[in-house]
Amino acid sequence: MAVEVGGGAPDFELKDQHGTPVKLSDYRGRKNVLLVFYPLAFSGVCTGELSAIRDELPTLGDDVQVLAVSVDSMFSLRAWSEQEKYEFPLLSDFWPHGAVAQRYGVFDDERGVALRGTFIIDTEGVVRWKVVNAIPDARDIGEYRKALAAL
Repeated sequence: MAVEVGGGAPDFELKDQHGTPVKLSDYRGRKNVLLVFYPLAFSGVCTGELSAIRDELPTLGDDVQVLAVSVDSMFSLRAWSEQEKYEFPLLSDFWPHGAVAQRYGVFDDERGVALRGTFIIDTEGVVRWKVVNAIPDARDIGEYRKALAAL
């Protein structure tokens, strides 16, 4: 079942690249969330997309929290974040395998990874914008900026 614009964002808790539990609901009332699902760490398109977010983060606003989710293990995510200098949380949807991606309707059952799904969730926990791209198709960070500016 896919999460739709105007609906509530399903809450979740996943560990980040440092093993720290992160809950979506922790940002409610405090920050808008740019929730980015991606297939796999260390892959070319994923590195390009998350590096663009890293480089553009200051332009997204102080009221925005980036949460990036993949099925990679916490240990892979830590190595990747250190290599690429990602300072936002990389969340491990490793086990149960892809459970959060499934709840958001962006899990590819055949490949066992998340599609390129992005959700902008406002401070009340409502999905205000979303895009889902096929695995090989990169997303445009300019679209994130426009959607966040509209909040």
